[in-house]
Amino acid sequence: MALDDWKQNFISSLPRDGSFEDWSESLSDYTTRYDSALPDDLPVIPKAVGEYIQWGKSYDIQLYMMFSFKFIHSQGFKKLTDDVESSIIISSNAFARAWLLGVWRVEETGEIVKLEEEK
Repeated sequence: MALDDWKQNFISSLPRDGSFEDWSESLSDYTTRYDSALPDDLPVIPKAVGEYIQWGKSYDIQLYMMFSFKFIHSQGFKKLTDDVESSIIISSNAFARAWLLGVWRVEETGEIVKLEEEK
């Protein structure tokens, strides 16, 4: 919606004399920046849960298996404490959103973590 509003205001502000060669580049740049922006409602998760996500992604483990704590313990993830397990269970929606988006806000620091995309 914000992008549509901006486009409408942008179009109504174009000069009427046809001198708007650079304006199409501005619109394209704005659209690109808008599309690459992070969502406003990033999931907020504890740092240790974020490390768990990073570990799981690095081994290409499926999301449903990340809830199988017995399996994860058998794979050698040493940081899976009772507190981390509890946090994942209590905030399973935030955990799943962070996993799917590949980006989240760290609860303790406010830092934004964004996983690198596979190449």
